[in-house]
Amino acid sequence: QVQLVESGGGLVQPGGSLKLACVPTGFYLDTFVVGWFRQVPGKEREGVACINPRGHGTKYRDSVKGRFTLSRDDDAQTVWLQIENVQSEDTGVYYCAAAQVGPGCTLFPIEYSRWGPGIQVTVSS
Repeated sequence: QVQLVESGGGLVQPGGSLKLACVPTGFYLDTFVVGWFRQVPGKEREGVACINPRGHGTKYRDSVKGRFTLSRDDDAQTVWLQIENVQSEDTGVYYCAAAQVGPGCTLFPIEYSRWGPGIQVTVSS
């Protein structure tokens, strides 16, 4: 059962930018932390960023700090992941997920119970 839907992926050139969106289906996102995760074939799914309810705090994986920006609009029920200066290692399937955990969000996938199907991001010239 799809509980979140990602959009905005695709092919992007190195150095370019990309904005992914995540919207819920069948529930309200207001009280949930939202995380973005990335997975490439043969590797574990890794957390890249997460945001607390009402945008009160974010957390980023060290390797993406300064290039990834997470924001949310709870009125619009949308969470965005802005990626600047994309690099080849950003290639992968990106998933958004939601959880009711606290006091702060987490980058551990196991903490998240609601997931989207994922969207492909390919960085290539």
